[in-house]
Amino acid sequence: MRTATEIARTMRDYLPRYYEESLLAGNLINREADELARIDAAVYDVLDQFFIGTATWGLARWETMFGVPTDTTKTYEQRREVLCGKLRGSGKVTAELIRNVAAAYANGEVAVSADVPRYTVIIKFIGVFGVPSQIEELKATLRDIVPAHLAIEYNLRYLTIAEVEAMTIYENEHTTQDKYLGGGA
Repeated sequence: MRTATEIARTMRDYLPRYYEESLLAGNLINREADELARIDAAVYDVLDQFFIGTATWGLARWETMFGVPTDTTKTYEQRREVLCGKLRGSGKVTAELIRNVAAAYANGEVAVSADVPRYTVIIKFIGVFGVPSQIEELKATLRDIVPAHLAIEYNLRYLTIAEVEAMTIYENEHTTQDKYLGGGA
């Protein structure tokens, strides 16, 4: 996206040299460059709405397309996570598909395994400590894509005693309670 100054410079390059000293022509070019820069920004803003990762005011349209209720109390990033999970959740249900959907909500690494005798899919959070911020949305999305006869088990990651003992006092004091098992009530 070009700035008004860049646009004005380009416009001046196309004018005959005798307009260089004209205050009237200079003012006219500056005003037109400002307007062109606003149009340019508006075009890029509309273009951003075509992609979930950059959409803002267009998220409501994406949510309608995916059948997700619009919740404007959530941040754009939280709303994008839900949409990315829905987008990744289409196709044949495989461990890789489930992992991709879960990773979209967890903002981290997730391992998926199956306990065949128990008819259970196990989702293990590896990279994120504590309960992911959108765990309820993740559960709802996975319940939509995992076959109904399979149970889903979630294994959350918390700091181990060894990890806590290896921390400095400063690190321990500045670690939020939700990283500890039973913390963050």
